[in-house]
Amino acid sequence: MNTLDGKVALVTGAGRGIGRAVAELLAEEGAAVVVNDLGTALSGEGADISVAQQVVDAIRAAGGRAVANTESVADYAAAGRMVEQALDEFGRLDIVVNVAGILRDRMIFNMTEEEWDAVIAVHLNGTFNTSRHACALFRERKTGGRIVNFSSVSAWGSPGQPNYGAAKYGILGFTAVLANSMSRYGVTANAILPYAATRMIDSTPRGQEFARQHGKPPSEMAAGTEGDPANVAPMVAYLASDAAAGINGRFFGVRGYTIQLYSSWEIAAVLGADRRWTPQELAEFFPTCIDPLLEDVPTVEVPGQERPLRGTAALQHDSSAWEEFAPGIQQWVRTGYYAAKAAARS
Repeated sequence: MNTLDGKVALVTGAGRGIGRAVAELLAEEGAAVVVNDLGTALSGEGADISVAQQVVDAIRAAGGRAVANTESVADYAAAGRMVEQALDEFGRLDIVVNVAGILRDRMIFNMTEEEWDAVIAVHLNGTFNTSRHACALFRERKTGGRIVNFSSVSAWGSPGQPNYGAAKYGILGFTAVLANSMSRYGVTANAILPYAATRMIDSTPRGQEFARQHGKPPSEMAAGTEGDPANVAPMVAYLASDAAAGINGRFFGVRGYTIQLYSSWEIAAVLGADRRWTPQELAEFFPTCIDPLLEDVPTVEVPGQERPLRGTAALQHDSSAWEEFAPGIQQWVRTGYYAAKAAARS
């Protein structure tokens, strides 16, 4: 028995890359899929309705059920029609996966208002639009649902992507709100921070340099490697299943064959007093109490890596910190993070 038999999913941005891989795996696992993709250029311009239909044709050829939707997630009413299409075609909706996105990269001092608005409209507003219509349905039905939103490590401060990074950080906050507000109706909401060689990676300076060196962009050489977008899909399928009913409001990094659990804004330290602080006191005590916790673990140069590893990524490079659970399966836990920082200071 497949994990998603009888389920119906809406996947946005499902015409290419990660979205397509997700749509195809959900269908393989038994779900009927509304394949949404406007077929735009990476910048969000233009349209090609054949992009979504090609995915639908591939799913049907493999024995699955799917229909195409070629409207924009940035359009609130269009997002409502996507939900209605799922109901009209398949009689229900159980899963919403928000992947759709565009790029308009620019440094903050060069970015135009239009470039900011366009990216926010697709990523953040688009995620709200589909989720809002789906949640109204889930609340009325009261039999559960799954929402999986796509964020990015660019939320941590990618310099040339103020619009994209802000939208992706906003999606994390929105996911937490969905998790808290919809859990009473049996609905879960989680976020994925993926890495895969897609056309978004192709557009970056590193992707362009890769293309110059290899004659092809990263996305065209990703199949069967750790950069294959298909590597991201299994975690989405799991979160969409009944088996993940107890996972809610969590953020997962998926990179190659690794799955990372991100902490969800938990308090890391507390400095307390029995009265109101003065700025002078904070200046006196911060350097010895809080400041050391803000330091990163020293960077590690790793052969074959384009840039040094830092923080928890550096600690993961220590093979002795991993625990083996089964042949080929290991786990790393951040138990030694602060100890490593303290050792670096001593």
